[in-house]
Amino acid sequence: MNLSMLYRGPLASCNYDCPYCPFAKRRDDPAALLADRLALTRFVDWVSANPEGHRVSVLFTPWGEGLTRAWYRDALVRLSHLSHVDRVAIQTNLAARLSFVPDADPSSLALWATYHPGQVPLGRFLRQCGVLDAHRVRYSVGVVGLPEHLAPAHALRSALRPEVYLWVNAADGHVYTADEEAAWTAIDPHFGYSVRPHASLGHECRAGETVVSVDGDGTVRRCHFIAAPLGNLYDGSYLDGLRPRPCGNAFCDCHIGYVHLKRLPLYDVFAGGVLERIPYVWANGEYSSASSPNVQATASRAVETDGGTRRK
Repeated sequence: MNLSMLYRGPLASCNYDCPYCPFAKRRDDPAALLADRLALTRFVDWVSANPEGHRVSVLFTPWGEGLTRAWYRDALVRLSHLSHVDRVAIQTNLAARLSFVPDADPSSLALWATYHPGQVPLGRFLRQCGVLDAHRVRYSVGVVGLPEHLAPAHALRSALRPEVYLWVNAADGHVYTADEEAAWTAIDPHFGYSVRPHASLGHECRAGETVVSVDGDGTVRRCHFIAAPLGNLYDGSYLDGLRPRPCGNAFCDCHIGYVHLKRLPLYDVFAGGVLERIPYVWANGEYSSASSPNVQATASRAVETDGGTRRK
């Protein structure tokens, strides 16, 4: 089996304080940090032992910022060198030291980075991207699609290498006019998938079949957005719950959820880069710009698939 795992431990602290961030914001005390480190170590030990003989891919989706903690950096390095791990990636604001990157295997390490205007100067963020470029590490970069972020997003797009995909997340609570949607789509041709919630009730999803969510205590769920557990990772009880099944939620409006819906073409759009959010055409040099026929052909299907206008 090829199994993708989205791991989220108890870590909730972050070095940024973005007003639009949907995640928990607090300072973790030493006891909470120790609990997170021990939980992550247990998970990495399990993946390393590979008791079921799976091929594994891992995406760390912490509530807070993981790379500021040494145990996440160590985990990325360790997992990247395992022969049965196809990909290990993390969602990050890219503010932490990247001195661990040269020690990782660039063929399996990947980063899903978010640029937060107002929290970090663009030049500093780009220098971090330069470190990844120098070590040939795969990464995508994104921004939240708020009106005040449009100019910084254009500046970021102009400064990034063309080979780097820049994604845009539709902002919670923001209603997009047709002109606004067009402006963001000019930056990210796949913005249409984010700007509309996707009807998911009764539709089959890879979550719970070949993709699972894992909590710090080892509880396995179909995804982060369905509370019912499938079992536990460490006693193997989750295995009996892995099977194709329809989604029980009415809508899915987060990329790490709807990317796995079988009725959407996103496993084709992001082929080879689902966890790190890198489209196939970017990873394989088939882009030229947002107007590339290859890019537009797949992006236009987002509008055809779901009706309505977002807002989250």
